[in-house]
Amino acid sequence: MADRDPDPKKQNMGLPAANDGAGSIAILLEIARQLSLKPVPFGVDFVLFDGEDYGREGVNEDYLIGSRHFARTQPIPVPRYGILLDLVSEKDLRIPYEMHSFTYARAVLDKVFEAAEREKCMSFVREPGPAVIDDHIPFLEKGVPVIDLIDMEYKYWHTMEDTPDKCSPFSMSEVGRTVLSVLRSEKFQ
Repeated sequence: MADRDPDPKKQNMGLPAANDGAGSIAILLEIARQLSLKPVPFGVDFVLFDGEDYGREGVNEDYLIGSRHFARTQPIPVPRYGILLDLVSEKDLRIPYEMHSFTYARAVLDKVFEAAEREKCMSFVREPGPAVIDDHIPFLEKGVPVIDLIDMEYKYWHTMEDTPDKCSPFSMSEVGRTVLSVLRSEKFQ
């Protein structure tokens, strides 16, 4: 819902969600396409959630229902780690350390930021950002190290202005290249 739109009449409307949803899906689709062309020697699962699900941000039991259900009933084997993409396709992208990720999945966070440096991706900044209640939390609660790549400074978040013109192919490329670099550098025993 456009619950943060400056126009109160629009706050109960569904929003375009170009950066807050569609951009991350586009990045994941391209990662999947690249992996189909040059596979890695292990399984990669793509799981799509929308933290808000039926509820408003963090205010009821319907918040994070998809990720809570999946974390509770996840298949075997349990994932070694996960990377959540949220609000990562905007112009002027700036991804700091999300603090739950920093505290509970530091090794994964370091792996991703090292990959961003290898790829010379300027959108990743090694500095603290906010702690965000997002779809990685149910996994962290179960002991699965999942990080949240997110830029909470996006001024069009949950407004009717979250439109495609606010997104950047450059930002999307940086995020996609970073995730692919993580996967392609992975050494499984």
